[in-house]
Amino acid sequence: MHTEGVEERLSPDGEATWFIRTECRPCQWVIGLDVPAGQIEGLVDRLMWSDDAKHRIDRVPPYAAPALRDLVEGFARTRRQRVVTYELIDQALTGDVVEWDAEAEQRLANVPSPVRAMARIELERTALDRGERSVSVALMEEVKARYFGMAAQRP
Repeated sequence: MHTEGVEERLSPDGEATWFIRTECRPCQWVIGLDVPAGQIEGLVDRLMWSDDAKHRIDRVPPYAAPALRDLVEGFARTRRQRVVTYELIDQALTGDVVEWDAEAEQRLANVPSPVRAMARIELERTALDRGERSVSVALMEEVKARYFGMAAQRP
């Protein structure tokens, strides 16, 4: 069996899943499997880019794409990951150095899933731009106020 592609999806209950497309080359049968995100043992036969990750790298300027691809694939290999995801690209770019306070991580879980990845990226990017190595609740409130003009008032 030969892996043809990987799609990042959200199940109806909000859990992250991957849809893996596999083909038997001699008989040309194509099979698709929904699996929990990251649980791909024996299902992916080589380093693959998820469809979302491919879309993201396709939007990078042509002169920068090869360097980004090399950086991300090298990062994935060092972590022994077989699927390059949208989130893994950000981890490769930041060196995976941003920590999250426990309370901030819990608050991020309350963010609606369609915007959670974007919120994580922006919060980590803001922390790195300021030279900070962690995301705190205070930083979350600040970014929320900047983008939505409605920071929660806490006593």
